[in-house]
Amino acid sequence: MAKTTIQNNPALNGLIDLKHNIVFAAPGGEELALQLLKPMWQSEGGKGFPLVVFIQGSAWTKPNQFWQLPQLSLLARRGYVIASVTHRSCWTDPAPAFLRDVKTAIRFLRANAAEYDIDPERVCAWGTSSGGNTALLLGLTDGDKRFDTEDYAGQSSSVKAVVDCFGPTDLVKMIDNQYGAQPRNEENLLWALAGRDENTYQHVLKMISPISYVVPGRELPPFLILHGDADDVVLFEDSEALYDKLSQNGYEADLIRVSGAPHEGDFWSEELLEIAFSFIQKNV
Repeated sequence: MAKTTIQNNPALNGLIDLKHNIVFAAPGGEELALQLLKPMWQSEGGKGFPLVVFIQGSAWTKPNQFWQLPQLSLLARRGYVIASVTHRSCWTDPAPAFLRDVKTAIRFLRANAAEYDIDPERVCAWGTSSGGNTALLLGLTDGDKRFDTEDYAGQSSSVKAVVDCFGPTDLVKMIDNQYGAQPRNEENLLWALAGRDENTYQHVLKMISPISYVVPGRELPPFLILHGDADDVVLFEDSEALYDKLSQNGYEADLIRVSGAPHEGDFWSEELLEIAFSFIQKNV
């Protein structure tokens, strides 16, 4: 065996720390916590690292915040803080509770930017499935007071870029064309999400449909939309419709079609992750 000496790493370059279960809010007494991946080395000049807020798909129930942390750690090693966040379940707290919770998490992170070495001016939202829906809404509802809470009220919940993986874009269309035959009872997810009220059902679904916010003359961040064309949970054509509407109204958007990919599963690849990472590095 060879006898070898290597240099130590006093700056801890390339190493990542996991700070787990950081409580950021407690609406109605229910504690909500996030998981934070953070470079162990210090940001250059103390300016802070860019932040990626990740929302795992969960059909608007409580997300598994750890599912994508192994892949997200690859981005953290490039000098990003990654916050995998949670929100209340729609079964107990209907829309827009999930969006309010995630916006609160962003304001919390901005309020504590110095502690976690975050640059509060560089924030990206990234989500999958219902989390993709949330990420899109974060990019499209900045300044909409309906979705704010009093927590960290002096902070912004705006984002500079959005990555959406197979997120629902038009809940009204999903009901009319895809899931409308389901009985509106206690076992119906979208019925619970919308608050179980026939009088406000369509209104709430439109309120959490990203496509309804795409109108001319707004200032919007760039969007990266990724979707498998074999997805039978959220149809590829729904992402295509959002992309078309964004483009037609002059907004910056890219659509990546993943051939043969279902909802999750082999949708994921190193190539896809690199596309997402490159978009984030360019725009945040």
